Amino acid sequence: MIPWVQLDSAKTGDGAQELRLKRRGNEFSIMLGTNELMNSRLSGSEQALAKLSCQRIADHRQPRILIGGLGMGFTLRAALAELGKDAGIVVAELVPAVVAWARGPMAEVFGGCLDDPRVAIQETDVRQLIQSGPAAWDAILLDVDNGPEGIVHKGNDALYSLAGLGVARTALKPGGVLAVWSQGPDSGFTRRLKQAGFAVEEVNTRANGKRGARHVIWIATNGARS
Repeated sequence: MIPWVQLDSAKTGDGAQELRLKRRGNEFSIMLGTNELMNSRLSGSEQALAKLSCQRIADHRQPRILIGGLGMGFTLRAALAELGKDAGIVVAELVPAVVAWARGPMAEVFGGCLDDPRVAIQETDVRQLIQSGPAAWDAILLDVDNGPEGIVHKGNDALYSLAGLGVARTALKPGGVLAVWSQGPDSGFTRRLKQAGFAVEEVNTRANGKRGARHVIWIATNGARS
């Protein structure tokens, strides 16, 4: 069996933990301690995050999409495939090294999607972009942790609090969507979404097509379009 080789490491946004980029043949893995955050062979649920969101805003003209977390680009590429030429996608990535990995050792995995004219990468906390103004986004897609809990970056907890969800709802246009990826269910988070005024759909999906670990995606809609 081909052994794993560590290519690089970087501190998380709060400086408290370390991300490690590893490679085995054509396979890549990003680790946080002993936890594998993502693997280049397992992209099904991250793609579903984008597809489910884009389908629900298909009638929006010139949609603006905010993706929290670049990762291995699965969500970004799926969104580009779903959206037309009039769309704009901003990806917020808190760890600059992750962007460097995307343009460097993992460039083949990304397949040039970072150079798509519809895409802008901002090395910043996604919370800053969510707080930048009301009715700014047609969809906000969050895949910045293993779920609605700040495992990678404790500051992410604020995203999933009742107050944070209220800010996200304000940042969405009428009929806009907040979509959140998780490695598993969280009934408390579902309740908070509803308390924040969202219409909530909880979707079960797989890490790799019809196989692999079961993941959860929340699709929270900001009311009806006027």
